Amino acid sequence: MSEPGITPSFQRTLHGDASRQQDTPSLTTLVSDLVAEARALPVSGKVANYIPALAEVDPNRVALAMATIDGQVVGAGEADHRFSIQSLSKIFGLTMAMNRVGDSLWKRVNMEPSGQSFNSIVQLEWEHGIPRNPFINAGAILVADVLNSHYSSSKQALLRFVRQLALCESIYADDKVYRSEKQTGNRNAALAYLMKSFGNIESDVTAALDHYFYQCALALSCKEMAKALSFLANRGVHPFSGQQVCSRRDAHRINAILSTSGMYNQSGEFAFTVGLPAKSGVGGGIVAIVPGYGVIAAYSPRLNDFGNSVQAMHMITRMAEELGLSVF
Repeated sequence: MSEPGITPSFQRTLHGDASRQQDTPSLTTLVSDLVAEARALPVSGKVANYIPALAEVDPNRVALAMATIDGQVVGAGEADHRFSIQSLSKIFGLTMAMNRVGDSLWKRVNMEPSGQSFNSIVQLEWEHGIPRNPFINAGAILVADVLNSHYSSSKQALLRFVRQLALCESIYADDKVYRSEKQTGNRNAALAYLMKSFGNIESDVTAALDHYFYQCALALSCKEMAKALSFLANRGVHPFSGQQVCSRRDAHRINAILSTSGMYNQSGEFAFTVGLPAKSGVGGGIVAIVPGYGVIAAYSPRLNDFGNSVQAMHMITRMAEELGLSVF
């Protein structure tokens, strides 16, 4: 296999001139250079400490990977190191729920940016138990309720789905993180019980929460995350397996919500500066979708005030700059 680079067709899409490919570094070189660049940044941010198990991670880890729709995967740093994906898991849950219940899902959760904290109780009260979007905590708990109501063993169904997408049967949920989530999840429980009071949680609240905590505890590497979400860059078709994971319409919808709501209260800034659908998690991971090309996955545990990884943001932003990536 030749060394991964920028395909001519994508180069034409980005710049209108395939000859520009000659000036573009190979992905292998670029990914390695960006990891080194991120490691050289002044120390900034801090690891999430409100979940005890996350407070124990090594804050100096840095990883970057990219999976392209022509079937190549490149990575640098600790791109094979598995980390707690936290809110990145909301993409998997949403895809499963959309596949399972179709458009009826959008009667119970909206698709609008929040403008409030990702775990806001006030906004949920204002809006009568209907979460603003599936990527804030209330929305993801609602999705967990959908899965719990429609699968006899929703946690195992989710795990099978993620393993299938990542092409790896050894992926697991970190039990220490899972137990830590359950012990500190009081605010999430408040969101769930509030939605239940409005009739928007159908299953037992504790069961819905248990699924939610479990999915947040899933552990994947950057390479695995990039492969697992590559179907979103390829109109719903997994480029590595050929599986139709979701419809083209649903891939479009997921990417649209990622563009407006995937980066907490920094979503607008990310769209403005980077211009890619993306999702972050307080475990330190960020994924960015490049429709028609591939998926970037970055990881480093230190977070900024918005809950987004400082170094992962830097690497994805720089990659977008270097390659001219943007959906706008």
